[in-house]
Amino acid sequence: MHILITGGAGFLGAKLARQLLARGKLIDSSGQPKAISNITLFDRVAAQGFNDARVTIRVGDVADFETMQRVLTPEVQSVFHLAAIVSGEAESDFDLGMRINFDATRQLLEIARSNGNCPRIVFASSVAVFGGDLPLQVLDSTAVTPVGSYGAQKAMAELLITDFSRKGFIDGRAIRVPTVSVRPGLPNKAASSFASGIIREPLNRMPAICPVAPDTRVWLTSPRSALFNLVHAHEIDGQLLGPSRALNLPGLATTVQEMVNALGRVAGEQTVSYIRWQEDLAISRLIRSWPGNFLSTRADALGFVRDQNFDDVVRAYMDEEMTSTV
Repeated sequence: MHILITGGAGFLGAKLARQLLARGKLIDSSGQPKAISNITLFDRVAAQGFNDARVTIRVGDVADFETMQRVLTPEVQSVFHLAAIVSGEAESDFDLGMRINFDATRQLLEIARSNGNCPRIVFASSVAVFGGDLPLQVLDSTAVTPVGSYGAQKAMAELLITDFSRKGFIDGRAIRVPTVSVRPGLPNKAASSFASGIIREPLNRMPAICPVAPDTRVWLTSPRSALFNLVHAHEIDGQLLGPSRALNLPGLATTVQEMVNALGRVAGEQTVSYIRWQEDLAISRLIRSWPGNFLSTRADALGFVRDQNFDDVVRAYMDEEMTSTV
């Protein structure tokens, strides 16, 4: 079985590849488990740290048609489409966001359609497809109402995935991933980057700026739960999703202050002193437009998982990602 992961050099893409290699099998288009023979990791930079003969590293532009034709061949049976321009950058550079988040996704779907093998495609969407005047708890039936370019681009891609699946061109699943925290590494241009930074940096005894107010509500998932749900989205029967292939994933509803309190409980109050509250109105407006709580009835019934508390999320980051004891 041949798998393609776009954004394969990124944190989630690389973690996903390692998890799939350890797993060894995935459900194929016939609904049967099949051994993984090749995983192509495609990104604008080369993925690092792989020496498994089943892994192929490819570098290129996900929006370049000829490049993607060479990468997404008829032999590819499954695609995890993670490549994206993050929220803050998509908002500041509209053309770049459209090119990568929407145009490249449509092009990928068209190539898959022309290949004629109806691959399973898991698309990483976002809770940013919702915005504006929302109920206290977003339901599966809540209308998609993005208020930013990133959310609009993800919402348009979701519609394409649903329609391409309806036509039998692909077997798609568009999963709305909550904000992932705690991510290791450096901050990125996502508006939600602070959700990792205010935990990661203090744990490494570095200063962190929080650009939103303490009472800001966020919908979170740990990397561990996000990876489980990516794989689970692939493995379920796509027909169980019903007429819409877009799905709200379970998450953890919390506030930024509650995240900071959890950091203090787990790692000691001295870590909290590294956080400085300095509101950025542009970031704050965007984050507050996103939903902070969901009732994910469909996903719960299908076996997707959620984190139970943020204390455990902090502990997991310390256990899995940190090289020194705090």
